[in-house]
Amino acid sequence: MMERPTPIVDASASPQAKIRPVPIGAVRLEDGFWAPRQKTLRERTLPTQYKLCEETGRISNFRRASGKEAGDFQGFFFNDSDVYKWVEAVAFSLADGPDDELRGLVEHVVDEIAAAQDKDGYIDTYFTHDRKGDRWTNLQEMHELYCQGHLIQAAVALYRSTGGRKLLDVACRAAENIANIFGHGKHMGTPGHPEIEMALVELYRTTGKRSYLQTAKALLDNRGRGVIGGSQNLIDHKQFRELEDIVGHAVRSLYLNCGATDIYMETGEKALWDALERLWHSLTERRMYVTGGAGARYDGEAFGTDFELPNMMAYAETCAAIANIMWNWRMFLATGETKYIDILELALYNGALSGISLDGEHYFYVNPLANRGDHGRQEWFPCACCPPNMARLLASLQGYMYGISEDDIWVNLYAQSRAKIRLAETDISIEQRTDYPWRGEVEFLIESEAKAEFGLNLRVPSWCEDAEVKLNGQFIDTSIGSNRFITVKHAWSLDKVLLSLHMPAGMIESNPLVGEDLGRIAISRGPLIYCLEQVDNSGFDIWDLVIPADASMTAEWEANLLNGVMVIRGEGLVVDSNWSDKMLYRPLLGSTGRNVRFAAIPYYAWANRDSGSMAIWIRSTPSKKVSPSNV
Repeated sequence: MMERPTPIVDASASPQAKIRPVPIGAVRLEDGFWAPRQKTLRERTLPTQYKLCEETGRISNFRRASGKEAGDFQGFFFNDSDVYKWVEAVAFSLADGPDDELRGLVEHVVDEIAAAQDKDGYIDTYFTHDRKGDRWTNLQEMHELYCQGHLIQAAVALYRSTGGRKLLDVACRAAENIANIFGHGKHMGTPGHPEIEMALVELYRTTGKRSYLQTAKALLDNRGRGVIGGSQNLIDHKQFRELEDIVGHAVRSLYLNCGATDIYMETGEKALWDALERLWHSLTERRMYVTGGAGARYDGEAFGTDFELPNMMAYAETCAAIANIMWNWRMFLATGETKYIDILELALYNGALSGISLDGEHYFYVNPLANRGDHGRQEWFPCACCPPNMARLLASLQGYMYGISEDDIWVNLYAQSRAKIRLAETDISIEQRTDYPWRGEVEFLIESEAKAEFGLNLRVPSWCEDAEVKLNGQFIDTSIGSNRFITVKHAWSLDKVLLSLHMPAGMIESNPLVGEDLGRIAISRGPLIYCLEQVDNSGFDIWDLVIPADASMTAEWEANLLNGVMVIRGEGLVVDSNWSDKMLYRPLLGSTGRNVRFAAIPYYAWANRDSGSMAIWIRSTPSKKVSPSNV
């Protein structure tokens, strides 16, 4: 493990970062939840995505730009970005371990990319030949900076995982071209679709060239000055440091926040951090789905107003949930606060993971929280941003599991795994033994090459109300501070720690200002949000189900269902609607309910079988009746 250091975000030398990342290659997943998904990713997802990029002309566009092929540009003008995200996903996968087939494919694609670059460093296959004169003339809509941002991220990841410089050199030439045009004190520009900001900061971290950081900051500073039209959907209506609420296109907004957080970690500018905190509270307290999804509206793929969170018409783009993960990871690196990992985990297991099928070859673009059976995954999309984005997330999972500070190791996510972490010139081996997310017990076997004293910080997720820790068989103080990490201070040599997280099935209610969820509950267990699918609940329409607030529920392991899931079962009441589709209203009729048994599955697993209704939020009734004395 850890042949080459490949962190997702390398904040190890960032002045304002309190946590340093642990590279992807330092951790080997061995669990039954994520490891099989990564195996599917390598064997099926990445090869089929390459094939689809070829079949849809995305890679041919590079050959056309270099003069190797004739013909017209194919697809959306930003199709280059899908190829770059695929390259980044392969790079992260190679950081986990060698794969000659994937290595050969990615080197072939890199050759095609490099051949398409102009002498001045510009690269965008749409703006070649007869479109050269249109370059940089429509930053609002044409995604040139967005595409080249994804190029830079792919190049950095591939360099870190393999040592190969070919794509990194392409990225540096592209960044030089961008800095010469849009750098500090130069052309007043900013991208319609943010992405380049975090990419330039990461390239600065890789090369040490400060002009890349300065250009990222200039692009952020220019936003809100009307240079791309002043649209709220583009987050151009105000300068970033003045923003109070998270608004606009959800992916663009969250990517912008990623870039701003990266800039903060390098500069320490307080006004930036103050804005980021306001935006985080706006998102998590008023504008985020219970799944960690983001973006309420189809119109503009945008956030709505406070508490505007429709279920059936939720947009909740897969890319937005991934962006939520990316942003919260950066916020954690900046602070070491577990609340950011709580949101990361929520979005990871729910809002993002729902975006890919169990077979690894079908995808959601949007992720509704309720459906009547007409929403299914697809093999690809004309606008295919989500599939390769999902691939790079799954390939990089190990990079989110741990963090380190001067005298501490931070355990962020739990999964059966082995890690080798270097702390204060000492190699520490950590083995996690667990069946998380299905069960809350996590055993750590910790071995230090030389006896070393440090703190092992174990995250107690916000969903967990009770946790216990044993060190070498003895209970220790598990006082959970405001940061919700339990710190085990010890002189480590060869030791065992057992963390027990209480993980009952429970119910969640929403703020009553979320009108669609008023009088409804959602079911959760551990980090997972559950839903009801019609295929599991015969004999009644799940939209007619009422679950009393005091209903008892049990969690049962079903090894042969949906690749193995914990199913939550309980008793509810069904009041059959008996409505005609020709009837909009009618006088109130007395109705009689009947008792039924219901079954709920993890939300990420829905739409992998027969089509049918699905719902997260289920009608409920109070656990106690109001007595006359209380009226």
